[in-house]
Amino acid sequence: MRIEIIANLTVEENIMDALRTEGVAKFYTKIPSVHGTGRQGPRMGDAVWPEENFVMVVWCEMDEALSIERAVNRVKESFPNEGIKLFGLHEIYANKKLL
Repeated sequence: MRIEIIANLTVEENIMDALRTEGVAKFYTKIPSVHGTGRQGPRMGDAVWPEENFVMVVWCEMDEALSIERAVNRVKESFPNEGIKLFGLHEIYANKKLL
């Protein structure tokens, strides 16, 4: 599975701590500064909309994905207004050659 976590930079360390506590997402890719607009409003990193998000991508098996979800949900409970999102995508092309 491909897991994507998108959240405000202010909760990045909380999410990383929760993942470490759960013992998951040891291998990941992080995009440290992401701009966009979601339900919690714009995050543009400028004078008008100073907040920014980060994105974390993890490829893992389903059991690890469920543990990641638990960890992220604990952080979401503590910070319900920080726009923390988690998305999961299945590997539908794992055995197919593209292009």
